[in-house]
Amino acid sequence: MKKIFLLVCLLMLAQFVSAQEWITPVIDGYGKIKVFKDVAAQPDAALEYNIVFDVMDDREMEGVNIGLWKIARVINMLGSSDISPDKIHLVAAIHGGAIFATLNDAKYQEKYEKPNPNAEILKLLKDYGVELFVCVQAATSRNISQEDLNSNTEMALSAMMVLANYQLKGYALMP
Repeated sequence: MKKIFLLVCLLMLAQFVSAQEWITPVIDGYGKIKVFKDVAAQPDAALEYNIVFDVMDDREMEGVNIGLWKIARVINMLGSSDISPDKIHLVAAIHGGAIFATLNDAKYQEKYEKPNPNAEILKLLKDYGVELFVCVQAATSRNISQEDLNSNTEMALSAMMVLANYQLKGYALMP
């Protein structure tokens, strides 16, 4: 009898979880989420969300860089909980293999023979207010110049300095 009850509970939970739709309420088309209001660790409207992201992976999620996608997901989660954008301060330190996601369309086309699929998400993140810093050390080591980068990004001395400076200013590190 206990096994049947447990099975019924699991089936009901699975139906509840799968019944909700994936949404992108703030960064349209990127970082999709499902909203759950009755679970722990919800966004807190009393907090300032100062977060620095360490974006170094060249993997993709739904056709764009996974680190950029995660930033969009955080924005969507906070936005779906009615956290005011003026309480959200996000910074990205982009380096390593992720640096190629920041190429402008011409340079990306030259390298991959297609337009940069990250161009739109970079613009949406920048328009939202995310500071997108590209590590000049990583860029230089890959023969990438300022002119090769998407205009929504900014060069910084290094990802290490961005990460250190913002953490020392009280920003939480999001790997």
